[in-house]
Amino acid sequence: MKQGIHPKYDLVTASCSCGNVIKINSTVGHDLNLDVCGECHPFYTGKQRDVATGGRVDRFNKRFSVPGAAKK
Repeated sequence: MKQGIHPKYDLVTASCSCGNVIKINSTVGHDLNLDVCGECHPFYTGKQRDVATGGRVDRFNKRFSVPGAAKK
């Protein structure tokens, strides 16, 4: 096998905008600034909103529905 082909892993500090600091191993080589992390992301905190307001099928059915037709 070839020697010296694997990247060097360094201990890096990832700082989130919420103030959470995480120490991880990474090949980046410098500290990271994160926008969101597991402590402040809405999916993980349970504060997510349901933004599904219908899709393409609903728009198609609305546009091409026959007036007076029975809905299932």
